[in-house]
Amino acid sequence: MQASQRPRKVGMPNTFFLNQPLQKVESYFLPHIQTFEPQLSCNNSRYGPSCPIQISHDRYCTLESSSLTGNHTIYNSPSTVSFSPIGSPVSQQESLHMTDPVQSPETNYGSPLSGSCITNDVNDLRHKLRELENAMLGPDSDFFGACDNLLPINEGALENSWRQMIEVIPRGDLKQILIACAKAVADNDTLISQWLMSELRQMVSVSGEPIQRLGAYMLEGLVAKLAASGSSIYKSLRCKEPASFELLSYMHILYEVCPYFKFGYMSANGAIAEAMKDENRVHIIDFQISQGSQWVTLIQAFAARPGGPPHIRITGIDDSTSAYARGGGLSIVGQRLSRLAESFKVPFEFHAAAMSGCEVQPEDLGIQPGEALAVNFAFVLHHMPDESVSTENPRDRLLRLVKSLNPKVVTLVEQESNTNTAAFFPRFLETLDYYTAMFESIDVTLPRDHKERINVEQHCLARDVVNVIACEGPERVERHEVLGKWKSRFRMAGFSPYPLCSLVNATIKKLLENYSDKYRLEERDGALYLGWMNRDLVASCAWK
Repeated sequence: MQASQRPRKVGMPNTFFLNQPLQKVESYFLPHIQTFEPQLSCNNSRYGPSCPIQISHDRYCTLESSSLTGNHTIYNSPSTVSFSPIGSPVSQQESLHMTDPVQSPETNYGSPLSGSCITNDVNDLRHKLRELENAMLGPDSDFFGACDNLLPINEGALENSWRQMIEVIPRGDLKQILIACAKAVADNDTLISQWLMSELRQMVSVSGEPIQRLGAYMLEGLVAKLAASGSSIYKSLRCKEPASFELLSYMHILYEVCPYFKFGYMSANGAIAEAMKDENRVHIIDFQISQGSQWVTLIQAFAARPGGPPHIRITGIDDSTSAYARGGGLSIVGQRLSRLAESFKVPFEFHAAAMSGCEVQPEDLGIQPGEALAVNFAFVLHHMPDESVSTENPRDRLLRLVKSLNPKVVTLVEQESNTNTAAFFPRFLETLDYYTAMFESIDVTLPRDHKERINVEQHCLARDVVNVIACEGPERVERHEVLGKWKSRFRMAGFSPYPLCSLVNATIKKLLENYSDKYRLEERDGALYLGWMNRDLVASCAWK
């Protein structure tokens, strides 16, 4: 009999399930969501419960097994480097100025055999729990130590518990088991949570289907959340941080395979170009300039403007996180953009403001009379704490500050997700729904056997997932809001909507033809939404 066919012995007290009514057990494994009919395929499913994942007899690598293989790390680093918070990645044009990235080691994308897979031995399970603890928290932690005294002794009674459980678990439905585990964590039911985590470790894989890959990172977030120290875990993951040139390469790959970010930067650039078409002196303040890639195409567009280009000055605001990704300070961005502007004969100046957007004061921005001002908020405002985190409310303070500068146009690009003030469980559901769409879209565009796909997902996306799930208070830096909420904030700060450019909309639609036909672009209520099938992912709009 195959190991996956036998009833497995799990690390739970042998009396726990026997003393619980079946209805209580079912409540954790059958959340109140719609189930799919068996004949539906994954390709046609959407984001409620997913279609069932058929679990084969092959062993899947889990969080700890992927690091044990030595071929790739499961997580990156203590820094908060990720794709969306950093801002624009390196573009194709800009990559010409980069040092050629060193090829990363070959990555095995199979399902490596490791000790983390299915076990029938209680002592072995205890050992595997310790392995996972050490992999995530280091050898000094004792999070799972308390579990040692809870492991069963009466294996016959435990098998009866297993039979009772297996009847109520949706067979192989990874998404529903993730949801059930999150519900148990939300209810502070440690025993159920740990049991479900042991099951999930057999089902997730950083090299599997989209839901298996996402599930690996969401499981890590759940473990951190259950430990009630998500922030500490998030900051102290003991995994190798990629070199700056490697991270830049991963960001570049993601930028090329996912149109979300191109869409955001193109729509913002279109609004700025339209607002500045008759201006001779243009000052752009970018609150998360990162590599400066967003401005490559805009400088080129201004160079081709009838009557000649304007004088352009860019103030780039950035912090040490993006400095790491660049491999240096803002001077690198200034030099790169200056060379580009010179090659297109565009008068250009660069002003660096090396600080967090929360710290910016008017005197840091170098405002000069006679300049038409544009302010760019692309994938950055969701990092600013709001009134739910700080009485100072840096998010709204910054909007009021910008309004006081009397800008001609302000661009906003944000991920269309609602995770800011949501409690843990609805936040988990929203994150699962949002990133399921993103991981599915990556799967369509980036081949499953692509050598760097695991690195791209781990270093550009997974850390955000763990932060949303496991962290609270100031330590949770991923605080997305839907566009309706952003609109309220902008209106309260005194802004009014700025119309979008129809030409840019048509250009973006043309761009999407190079990707999957499951992407959709929709203009409604004065904003552009880019989505994957039925899920909005990125929203863009402009203000004045």
